[in-house]
Amino acid sequence: MSFKKIITSIKILRDIVVFCYRLKIVFNNIINNLYLSFKWLFISRETTNFTYDLTKLNKIYLAQTISHIVDKSFDEIYNYILEVENDNSLKKHIITETKKSDQRFKSNKTVYFGRRIGWYAIVRAIKPKVIVETGVDKGLGACILTAALIKNNSEGYKGYYYGTDINPKAGFLLKNKYKNFGEILYGDSIKSLKHLSKKIDLFINDSNHSADYEYNEYKVILNKLSKNSIILGDNAHYNSKLFSFSKKYNRSFLFFSEDPKNHFKNGAGIGFSYIINK
Repeated sequence: MSFKKIITSIKILRDIVVFCYRLKIVFNNIINNLYLSFKWLFISRETTNFTYDLTKLNKIYLAQTISHIVDKSFDEIYNYILEVENDNSLKKHIITETKKSDQRFKSNKTVYFGRRIGWYAIVRAIKPKVIVETGVDKGLGACILTAALIKNNSEGYKGYYYGTDINPKAGFLLKNKYKNFGEILYGDSIKSLKHLSKKIDLFINDSNHSADYEYNEYKVILNKLSKNSIILGDNAHYNSKLFSFSKKYNRSFLFFSEDPKNHFKNGAGIGFSYIINK
């Protein structure tokens, strides 16, 4: 009888071999994650709101997801993604303004946009007149969104960005030409949204990570949404509030999950709430 047959015929030996094989899988996964974690520890300066690139395949899937939502071709959406990734003026602006700020000691020198390339592609595709983003932080998203508005404006489509944040120092990146296409409303996001009289074409939730607070934002903007508005939920990987809101108000919902490139974090995602035109 062969050694392999002996192992498989004796239950305890078989179980030990299977366990050791599974242990090897777990060990390899731990080693790989440890490597990426320690690499990030010594290369990155970030302490929160981590930035990273996405894998090429992940970008392709993101473009395909957005093309379905906005009813545009994959090629058009993917070209918008390439457009923002090759926007050296935007990257230079972010690096320059970060160096001037008190956030420079915990910010990376290399600019990555992650899932926000999807935000940009959405803006380029639907040409919104009004964008609202709750939770601005440094203003990376604000700059990406206004960069898209600048491109739209050059093509004859006017649009404006409103960011909300309770931190009076938030949005320090929104300067120079980007400031001409947007502004920050400081104070509680719910209160700011209540006072906003504009019809919203694109709404992005990224403020207070409380599920109840997020849902309250959606309720406040419900009657302010334009006919073909799109909502992007930046916390959709944490909770189902945007899904629940979409289901209740007859909106379609999709979720995109990030696959960070060479980063120890699993990544976040984008929840899409939108209307299908029949």
